[in-house]
Amino acid sequence: HVQLVESGGGSVPVGGTLRLNCTASGYAFCMGWFRQAPGKEREGVAALYGRGERIYYADSVKGRFVVSRDIANKMAFLEMSNIQPEDAGKYYCAAATGLYSGLGDSGYNYWGQGTQVTVS
Repeated sequence: HVQLVESGGGSVPVGGTLRLNCTASGYAFCMGWFRQAPGKEREGVAALYGRGERIYYADSVKGRFVVSRDIANKMAFLEMSNIQPEDAGKYYCAAATGLYSGLGDSGYNYWGQGTQVTVS
């Protein structure tokens, strides 16, 4: 069982930057970030497999968001830059302890509680 705790959310102006953190209680092959805006379905934002052998980004965040991880400290990060109003929502960290990698949420078996990102 892997417990995940997100932090780093908050209010950010359009064009601003924010870093989300995810602290895990164990190792997972793939760490992903998802978000859900009010009235919308949850969508995959970014994911990183292993030490970066495979990295995935949603088209809407390519060139603006960077996913990374610190395996030794069981942490994952999402660096968000040039934030836009459509980036607002609740962001979730997810862990896939099997061999899945990608942006499909069904591949992830552990989820954090989420952290809110508001764009002003």
